[in-house]
Amino acid sequence: MPWQPSAHLNTLKERAQFNAYIRDFFKTRDVLEVETPLLSKASVSDANLLPLKANCLAKECYLQTSPEYPMKRLLAAGSGDIFQICKVFRDEELGKRHNPEFSMLEYYRLHFNLLTLKDEVAQLVGDYLNIQRRLDLSYREAFIKYAQFDPFIASHAELQTRVTPFVGELKLSRDECLDILISHVVEANLPKDTLVFIAQYPASQAALAQIFENESGHMLAQRFELYVNGLELANGYQELTDVVEQKRRFAKEQSQCGEVRQQDEHFLQALQHGLPDCAGVALGLDRILMLKLQADNISEVLSFDFERA
Repeated sequence: MPWQPSAHLNTLKERAQFNAYIRDFFKTRDVLEVETPLLSKASVSDANLLPLKANCLAKECYLQTSPEYPMKRLLAAGSGDIFQICKVFRDEELGKRHNPEFSMLEYYRLHFNLLTLKDEVAQLVGDYLNIQRRLDLSYREAFIKYAQFDPFIASHAELQTRVTPFVGELKLSRDECLDILISHVVEANLPKDTLVFIAQYPASQAALAQIFENESGHMLAQRFELYVNGLELANGYQELTDVVEQKRRFAKEQSQCGEVRQQDEHFLQALQHGLPDCAGVALGLDRILMLKLQADNISEVLSFDFERA
């Protein structure tokens, strides 16, 4: 019956235990739990994310797609290491792995680099899922190993040909092609029951991460993603602290959105004040629960999925 929960009561109990596990994990590391607003007068800049709009006090506002901006404001204000368990919202995302409203763990560690952050994420997720096997790959290595081509050498025309079986004759940008191929080809071939970290993405996919030049002259992003059994679970950055570069990226992303989005001036002011050296990561808690409980559909781990909300 549609009024009933989409998740079993035992699943809701496991979610409560999972949240308690996370809080204990960070308590032993002296990481402060925080809360930030779900409702904001500014929107996310990422053209790949479609925020949900809400009217409040006669103003157009947005439900957060991530608590990243306000959490970084807390970091700039001197909060120290912080974490948050919260709801986030993304429009046009509904399916076996997606729900427009979902639960996220986001946290930031001062003076961590990506290696130390990956180690901590591996412990947090691996201990909960009882998975100790780990594989670390670069973005290039992952494509060569599981898709049999080099993403930095392949032409745009070749990439467009490779995505045709998935999108037909739809014309996509280079990064859009790579996103389709990593989700439909690379993810599908990753080893099972293994924590797979993929790092060193193209600089064009840096989002809010720092970039660097490798020994081959490629500009790469200081970011990683964690996969388990083909599910993307986490996205981590060596965080960008340069406000000038951040404004440049905001302007570029705005031009790709196809709509005018309200820029988060408070976030830019915090960067101007000074964001401490840090690494941060966002983890999808519903997907981790799906793996823990061997669920096939995200609705099985939500008290009420979108269809029953």
